[in-house]
Amino acid sequence: MFRKEIKVLDCTIRDGGLMNAHQFSDEMVTRVFRACTASGVDYVELGYKADESQFSRKDFGPMKFCSEKDIDKIIGKEEKKCKVSVMVDIGRVDPNDIVPKSESHVDMMRVASYVKDIDKAINLVNLIKGKGYETTINIMAVSHAREQDLDEALEQIESESGVDVVYLVDSFGALYSEQIAYLAKKYKGILKTREIGIHAHNNQQLAFSNTIESIINDVNYLDGTIFGIGRAAGNCPLELLLGFLKNPKFDLRPILEVLEKDFVKLREEVEWGYTIPYMITGVLDNHPRSAMALRNSDNKDDYLNFYEKLTAESNV
Repeated sequence: MFRKEIKVLDCTIRDGGLMNAHQFSDEMVTRVFRACTASGVDYVELGYKADESQFSRKDFGPMKFCSEKDIDKIIGKEEKKCKVSVMVDIGRVDPNDIVPKSESHVDMMRVASYVKDIDKAINLVNLIKGKGYETTINIMAVSHAREQDLDEALEQIESESGVDVVYLVDSFGALYSEQIAYLAKKYKGILKTREIGIHAHNNQQLAFSNTIESIINDVNYLDGTIFGIGRAAGNCPLELLLGFLKNPKFDLRPILEVLEKDFVKLREEVEWGYTIPYMITGVLDNHPRSAMALRNSDNKDDYLNFYEKLTAESNV
């Protein structure tokens, strides 16, 4: 699949950090950044831009905050060959901490928002855009959105925002290829002047195939993570995505090298990826927090009772 408009964004450290409070060493983050750069990835998302008055550095690693000093430690003096992204959550970032692009290592800021908060997302993205950054709005939990509300949100984005890319986010890993195709066409039909992105979760082992389906439907911004690392069931594996794309600029070797060096061992210490509880929440289109709680309990493999409990709750 070769299309020159396609951009690959690695969010290994940002999304993977949700599993360990971003407690990665600077050395590991640097290895990931350099591997992604060498692989030809277009953007590397290093973490969040979180408000330090709300979150403590005693509890979270540096990539939760992504200050310019934090990022400088990762990039160092080497030439930056890919773009740097960070994510901002509405209400969890201090807009006063966002310096002009001319003073920052960051190239793109991605605003995560639910449909109900789209007006707040537009206000924040326009502020960030005004400071010179590339921007996205990542509409989360789209599988839970009422179609009329989603349509209105997309129309509002098109008419009121300066955003560059709007992401279709399958937060609960609940969507199938037909739904991805339908939503991609909807986004493309309403957002006539924007690029569209896909961020797929792997609860039903469909993150990779749903990403391919989005490519078929002219989605050009593609998220992936090394070894699929991410909250709960994780995301589309970057190594699979780069292996699928037929653009000669992508080189799989640096990703395999850092995967072998860092992520095999990390997988023994931190659990992520497809498991039955995450599959169950995906099938039921539920937030994975209940499955995460189960996996952290003494009854982590109590699958049937977990399924019975969730289905009973959904029928109330």
